[in-house]
Amino acid sequence: CDTADTTIDIDTFTCDNIGPNNVTLSVVDSTGAITSCVAVVTVEDMIAPEVICQNITVALGSSGVANITAAMIDGGSTDNCAVETASIDTTSFDCSNVGLNIVTLTVTDSSGNTNSCTAEVLVEDTLAPSAICQDITVELGTDGSVTISSADIDNGSSDNCGGITFEITPTTFDCSNIGSNIVNLLVFDSNGLASECFATVTVVDNTAPIAICQNITISLDQEYVATITAADVDGGSSDNCTIINSNIDTDLFDCSSLGANIV
Repeated sequence: CDTADTTIDIDTFTCDNIGPNNVTLSVVDSTGAITSCVAVVTVEDMIAPEVICQNITVALGSSGVANITAAMIDGGSTDNCAVETASIDTTSFDCSNVGLNIVTLTVTDSSGNTNSCTAEVLVEDTLAPSAICQDITVELGTDGSVTISSADIDNGSSDNCGGITFEITPTTFDCSNIGSNIVNLLVFDSNGLASECFATVTVVDNTAPIAICQNITISLDQEYVATITAADVDGGSSDNCTIINSNIDTDLFDCSSLGANIV
């Protein structure tokens, strides 16, 4: 008869309405006669999240490992509805990763739309090695010297990344160093960090002198006596350091001593 008046019961949809929704269409004519039907309005979210990455720096721990989460490199990702999950392709780093590493952040919304970005993760080793020294005692050799190595002083030094190297000062000792000497042990890790410790190296001389005798013949003087010194019977005695003194048990001879005498 005339143009009908049409209305619907729902005309606005939000993220809460994603999926099928029943909408009722009502049609009324000028006499008030009304009829209605139901249509299914399927709401879809086709917009991917806006993903935002941020670069971070992490330090390796005492075990040589650093762990990160997606939240640490997420710089404020958003979605028109809601972010459902955020994940990263690398979560753990070790000493082999020191330096820059590229990590991918993937963000998914409640409708399954995804987007991703990459961030730089700078892995640093900030822990210096642990330098542990031990005191030692060394003996001078027959040449009057002794040389030590870092292994002699090291007592279990370690680093969270391993691969340590050593440097000690001094390494060589001679007769002038008999007694206590302070030695410095430097420990370096593979990333250039260093620490030090000190040890006491006690130098001892346990090598006895080599005594060499020579036989001599002497004549009594006008007073019928003869005197000798240790140097007269020393045939070239030596020591790895220095001979302090030499002495003999008999240095005076008279007529009763004629013949061979043991000195």
